[in-house]
Amino acid sequence: MLQKRQSAIFDPSGDNRSPIATLTHDYPAGYVIPSHFHDRDQIVYASRGVMTVRTSAGAWVVPTHRAVWIPAPIPHTINMSGTVAMRTLYLRPRLAKTLPRNCCVVNVSPLLKELILHACTFATLKKSILWQRHLIDVIVDQLKVIQMVPLQLPNLSDRRALRVARTLIADPGNRQPLAQTCKGSGAAKRTIERLFHEEAGMTFGKWRQQLRLMQAMRLLAEGAKVTHAALEAGYSTPSAFISMFRKALGTTPTAYFRTTPRS
Repeated sequence: MLQKRQSAIFDPSGDNRSPIATLTHDYPAGYVIPSHFHDRDQIVYASRGVMTVRTSAGAWVVPTHRAVWIPAPIPHTINMSGTVAMRTLYLRPRLAKTLPRNCCVVNVSPLLKELILHACTFATLKKSILWQRHLIDVIVDQLKVIQMVPLQLPNLSDRRALRVARTLIADPGNRQPLAQTCKGSGAAKRTIERLFHEEAGMTFGKWRQQLRLMQAMRLLAEGAKVTHAALEAGYSTPSAFISMFRKALGTTPTAYFRTTPRS
């Protein structure tokens, strides 16, 4: 999940005169969109499948019913878990003034979902066309009240914390105590805990919890059963995973992935 250094490709979003341009594309499981950036802000929504978006700041897992907000001109990659039906709105910079200038996962309300899907039946939306101007206004109004979701895994820069993070990312199901994981990192358990808190803005336990939840989501999107996803991601029992999933997304994994929105 740690973003490797690579040169990002500029990907122009098309008609610069329109407040909103769109992209509709379906991707096969495992497809990776290499590092690139845009001259517009983006709302990237998957009406089917799960995406993992990575930047130099961290990684975000974006399940169905959620979208990722990517401001211009942040370089990013996108990995697909399961078949992904991606629907993207490219917004003229600062059109959505209330959203932050950093990436985040956001809830997509039923109304916003329908607005995104409808907008994506057109290449662009122009204010010179009355009904399109109304559609743009409603989309912007919905973005003003959008809610953010804590599905981020922040990156780390300290070499010692980075060694621990890479060990866990390589094997999210690893259940060994932190003190044992720290061996070979060049720092003691207390130092690693302090570094995670300082650099990631969360405790080591919370960071590891996020890693496991995100890994389990990807496995479920690829067709894994709940029990398999839970144990592979490092949960002690399936019920512990279900409880954490419900806390983060408001429902059970089975109910969440059973729902297949129209695309």
